[in-house]
Amino acid sequence: MPQDAPSLDLPPAIATYFTAGNGAALAAAFSADAVVQDEGREMRGHDAILTWRRETTAKYQPRFVPLATTEQDGTIIVTAEVSGTFPGSPVKLDFTFTLHDGKIATLEIH
Repeated sequence: MPQDAPSLDLPPAIATYFTAGNGAALAAAFSADAVVQDEGREMRGHDAILTWRRETTAKYQPRFVPLATTEQDGTIIVTAEVSGTFPGSPVKLDFTFTLHDGKIATLEIH
């Protein structure tokens, strides 16, 4: 999945989310029981998250450009421009992360 390198000072796991492909590096950024919520779906654990990421990459060919970050109530919200092969591209989306022991525990994309 091609991305532009984040220019923000992001925690390593979150930076990896935006720059990693669909394999081991991406999985290593997430805790073993991590949960991702995107497009009304919930993916739990490494296998489900990697399958989701591969499917999303094949379908939309997304590119991410992180634009801003804020911390709020223990979460890190990254606003990113996402472009790809989907209607309305590019769009700005919020990626709401929680971390546990330096790994992504939850991610909600909206």
